Amino acid sequence: MLIPAVENMPSGSATKPGDVVVARNGKSICVDNTDAEGRLILADALCYTSEFNPKWVLDVATLTGAVRVALGDACTGVFTNSNKLYSELENAGSDTGDRVWRLPLWKHYGKTLAEHSAYDLNNIGKGKGGGSCTAAAFLREFVPEKTEWMHLDIAGVMGPQDNTPYLSKGMTGRPTRTLIEFIRSQTC
Repeated sequence: MLIPAVENMPSGSATKPGDVVVARNGKSICVDNTDAEGRLILADALCYTSEFNPKWVLDVATLTGAVRVALGDACTGVFTNSNKLYSELENAGSDTGDRVWRLPLWKHYGKTLAEHSAYDLNNIGKGKGGGSCTAAAFLREFVPEKTEWMHLDIAGVMGPQDNTPYLSKGMTGRPTRTLIEFIRSQTC
């Protein structure tokens, strides 16, 4: 398990809009939105997974408010390059009651990230809408080749929800039960 943790504070050396940074895999990234910094941290963590030759990679993040716009608080948004992994996660979600929903990871979203010749990628893309899809397409650029991968955007399900009777007030911890069941199914 990798936990990419950083301190996010302004300073004189902080990243500014328009700065170009180079990821662990050598791809150059223009930072157009400094509030989309979480995906930069995840990018290097995803690259780093190649050091371990994993069977699969799963990342979980409160990456975009756009996933809440798309799905509300009813389910976790999932992006993946693996039908098999998604099916197993979906089964785990059905068993635990924490629903998941697969969102598109089409090449269209990746193309909006790479529309400039001075750098490889932009951290937010130039398209209109599809913010959670574009963020996932950005992350996909850093997943080791031939590695099964899933990204769970939990921004929609993390916070207080008045319409879910089995959850107490406050942060929900969703989809922890689904993740535990999914990992159990992978190891048993």
